Amino acid sequence: MMVMKKSEFLEMLCLFDEKIGPKKSELNYKNPYTFAVAVLLSAQATDKSVNIATKDLFEVADNPRAMVELGLLEVKKYIRTIGLFNAKAKHIIEMSEMLISDFNGELPRTREDLMKLSGIGRKSANVILNELYGEPTIGVDTHVLRLVKRLGLMGDEFKTPEEVEAELDRIIPEKYKPFISNYLVLFGRYVCRAKNPKCDECYMKKFCQLLKK
Repeated sequence: MMVMKKSEFLEMLCLFDEKIGPKKSELNYKNPYTFAVAVLLSAQATDKSVNIATKDLFEVADNPRAMVELGLLEVKKYIRTIGLFNAKAKHIIEMSEMLISDFNGELPRTREDLMKLSGIGRKSANVILNELYGEPTIGVDTHVLRLVKRLGLMGDEFKTPEEVEAELDRIIPEKYKPFISNYLVLFGRYVCRAKNPKCDECYMKKFCQLLKK
């Protein structure tokens, strides 16, 4: 259940639309495959750090076969500045091999198939479907988990990413579903940060549950 009134909720969505708009992901990519690799690498890492690492990687391997041919050790060299790079390199190679063997080298277009790929969970699959194909799927990351409570979109009874995703899917009007993840992620990244939030610059002050307390 939402903490705020419906009128406030619609006002918030309009304000997000005005301030952020229907922006795309800040991850750089060349094609669907490279976006999936970038999303995989972005777990527990900043988009900026991923973009730095993939700039050279995608020049030499921008498709599954080229990545497999590059090999695990070389992939590690390209992404070594990113946290958990050993495990992520292994996932990239395994994902690439599976795309070749099971999907004719093409990135699948369903959540079910995407989640079969090594390193791709539900959140990542939702992000991929939303970014590449415009589907109204909602990726729930740490920013989203934090801000749905802070902004009064839902109460503390919603605890897991799956619960938050389902509730957002229920309450968000269709026109805003393709954009709500980016609204919350970018707002959390640049304004309502977990550490040192920019409260003086915040355009969502009137909805903030912490300020109300």
